[in-house]
Amino acid sequence: MTLIGRTRARGVETLSLDAPERRNALSAVLVAELADALTDAGRDGGVRAVVLTHTGNTFSAGADLRDPPAPQDLTGLLRQLVELPKPVVARVTGHVRAGGLGLLGACDIAAASDAATFAFTEVRVGVAPAVVSLPLLPRTDPRALARYYLTGERLDAVEAARIGLLTAYGEDVDEVLAPVLDGLRRAAPEALAETKRLLTARVLETFDRDAADLTALSARLFASATAREGMTAFLERRDPEWVV
Repeated sequence: MTLIGRTRARGVETLSLDAPERRNALSAVLVAELADALTDAGRDGGVRAVVLTHTGNTFSAGADLRDPPAPQDLTGLLRQLVELPKPVVARVTGHVRAGGLGLLGACDIAAASDAATFAFTEVRVGVAPAVVSLPLLPRTDPRALARYYLTGERLDAVEAARIGLLTAYGEDVDEVLAPVLDGLRRAAPEALAETKRLLTARVLETFDRDAADLTALSARLFASATAREGMTAFLERRDPEWVV
């Protein structure tokens, strides 16, 4: 059973995270399948752009606490999204948490319905938004990011757009994306690739400089006693021991 749905319409390849019973959590298998699907789309001359979306009411709940991907695999997936020679557009109609926001940040354009919600919940389970910072720090408001990283507060689509997590939002995300996809279909493929290269240069500089350190930090934190308590508390639906 595949965890990534694939459809195509007029040169736009839609990849859907399709594990709704797990809230599209980023498991080792899902990350590997998404990486394979992106590789195929990048090599296919018939693909002008990629839309990354989801089934169910959650775009992604972040790392799968029962079967997390290796930190280096998540780092590699985020870099692959940034380096893909085709524009990648996120289409969100539900909730996005933790590592799912790394996917959002790695996309070139991100649109959501106005019912979507977002939160960096890492600190609440005893880890830090380390690897996801690679695409997010160069693209989002640093003061706002400090607040939401440190508190784990939930934010709505209006605030997500204000701080740079989203490009646009609206009641009907497909109406929001219609002119975007039309524009991509009208653009020359080579011009899109070179323009994306210009736009992602700063993000890739961050990967080159910080990826090794942040990947190591993520691995260390996920292996810690604090993270074990936080993840156990989450799965048992109770507060972790540090809550005051």
